[in-house]
This record gives sequence, structure tokens and C-alpha cells, in this order.
Amino acid sequence: MDRAIIFDMDGTLFQTNLILEPALEATFEQLRNKGLWSGETPIDTYREIMGVPLPVVWETLCPAHSDAVREESNQLFQMALIEQIQNDRGALYEGVESTLADLAKDFPMYIASNGQTAYLEAIMEHYTLNRWIKDMYSIDLVESGNKSELVSLVMKENGVKRGYVVGDRSSDIKAASDNNLLSIGVRFDFSQEAELIHADYILDSFSNIHQVLKKTSLSQK
Repeated sequence: MDRAIIFDMDGTLFQTNLILEPALEATFEQLRNKGLWSGETPIDTYREIMGVPLPVVWETLCPAHSDAVREESNQLFQMALIEQIQNDRGALYEGVESTLADLAKDFPMYIASNGQTAYLEAIMEHYTLNRWIKDMYSIDLVESGNKSELVSLVMKENGVKRGYVVGDRSSDIKAASDNNLLSIGVRFDFSQEAELIHADYILDSFSNIHQVLKKTSLSQK
């Protein structure tokens, strides 16, 4: 089968907003204890840039810090996120499990995410997403850190020639366009209307993806 659905993870399948603030707070508390940060945790700034590659995240959050400090900050953050997941403080969006189970009957499905491997593996394992997801691709796999290139890699390795990219941010929509796939934007926690207007289709509820698929010829095997 040469068609597939490629999903983003954060803000698309997984409610990252539930673990973001406590994980970021724990990270910056450690930085404060090390004398590497003063003031409040920049949670609002992070929400604005959610979905961008991690190097950009830490350049934005810690503009005056060295690359070494940014790398240390990211490592602390990843560990805090994984701890939150393992403590069952996150959640999939409503309808994700039942919808994936249904879609898996007709489509191979993959994850292409700007998240790092260990973090994504923690989500995959905790929610046993491999029941339906064929494979998971982290941004770590492409040196450029470019989502379009990551989606291209998914396609090449799995013989995908047509299908959909489902995500909440402009990088997902652009990745679909750059690879001649259809884009489905989700209007969830971190999405921005100015970005969603460029998607081929927009969802307000994850389970509504069935309605979108019926509108396209790709729904036919």
C-alpha cells in the first residue's frame, strides 16, 4: 500500500499542555538552583513557539546563555517530561485511541515529530501506540532539523507516495505541501489560526478525521 497517514505527536495526538508547565518549571527551578537563571519560568514564551525544533526552543528561551547551558537545559527538560509521562500526568486527546484503532484497518500510520527520541518512545510505550502506529520518526533522525525532510524520510523508507500529514503547526502543513501530501490541521491547544488557514482541511475534534478522509479520493484503496 503506497498511502499512509503521518501524524505529529505534540498537540495532535498527545496533550503536551498537561505536562509542559510542570516539566518546564522543574527544569528552570534546577537552573535557578545552579545560578543559571533568575526570574519566572518563561512558560508563555514556550507556548508561543511550541512545535519548533528544540535548538530553536532553547535559543528563544535562553537567548543569553551558551550552547552548553542550552544543551544542559534541554536534557533536564527531556528528563522532566518523561517523568511526567511515566507518572501518568499526560493524556491522549479525546477519541485518539478509538480513531487510530479504526484507521489502522485501512491505513498504515506513522509518527513524524519534532520531539526527541527518548521522549517520543516514552509516549509510545506508556500508551502502547504501537498497536496502531507502524513506526515513529524523531527529528533526531535528520541533521537539518527540518520537518519536511523528516516526512520525506518516512515516505522513502516505507514506500509512501500519497496520503496525509496531520498536525497542529505550520511545520506540519509545510511538510505535507513539500512532499505532495494533503495537510490536516488540528485546532487544539497550541494551534494558531494564522497557520491553520494554510491546511487543506481543519479538525476541531480528532474523531472528525473520518469525515475528512471521505472527502478525498485517497480514502479509496
